Amino acid sequence: QVQLVESGGGLVQPGGSLRLSCAASGRIYSIARMGWYRQAPGKERELVAAITSGGSIDYGDSVKGRFTLSTEKGKNTVYLQMNSLKPDDTAVYYCNGANVVVIGQGKYSEVWGQGTLVTVSS
Repeated sequence: QVQLVESGGGLVQPGGSLRLSCAASGRIYSIARMGWYRQAPGKERELVAAITSGGSIDYGDSVKGRFTLSTEKGKNTVYLQMNSLKPDDTAVYYCNGANVVVIGQGKYSEVWGQGTLVTVSS
């Protein structure tokens, strides 16, 4: 079985920073793409940032220039550094793994973490 364990959410003032972490556990052979999505109340889930196994990173338009995704290769871990946070960034942030190959179990097309709440408010 594979799990994505998130940490780092919380309350921050506008203009502040937070760092989210997501670690994948299990007998993982490979993850094709790993990153973060978010969902605000009343809105659809949207891409924040994701990295492919080849190192290509995509950012959502609303976070470009403010958020940075990084990875700790070999440990199936991704970090999301969020700077210059705005109230509109308030959402539940979900870690996502796509096409996760687990030894002895096959491939999972999508794996999601439990979500971590980020609240940007004064």
